[in-house]
Amino acid sequence: MKTRYSPLVKLKKSTMEKSETVVQKASADLNSASTALTLSYNSLDDIQTPSSGSISELLASRSLFHSQRELIDKNKQWVFYAQGQVNLARERLKVDMIEYEKFKYLDYEEIKKILKERKIKEAKDLDEIALMTYDKKGKK
Repeated sequence: MKTRYSPLVKLKKSTMEKSETVVQKASADLNSASTALTLSYNSLDDIQTPSSGSISELLASRSLFHSQRELIDKNKQWVFYAQGQVNLARERLKVDMIEYEKFKYLDYEEIKKILKERKIKEAKDLDEIALMTYDKKGKK
């Protein structure tokens, strides 16, 4: 049954579904960031420090540690950013769900009102028909 809220309900549902998609994408991005951070830590653990050799090997190892730490910092920032995006997307989804439920409730109440009016009109029509048939029986 169509009411004045039906188009709004449809629009709010579409918006809510888009927000759900954004949350899913943000969660996938967060998972990627977390995986990258874990891999960065594992790579740092795998780096061996030379115990003997030339100074150039020691400097190369030091440079490798430094670049790996920078990568870890970058991945930490990525995880932090992705977590923020997930939180924002969840808040937006929450707002969209509330809006959808609000208009869905208004639509439901409007349908109840229309059905009640129809029921009252039908009862009046039946009463009128009953009076007409009663009058016809009384005249015979």
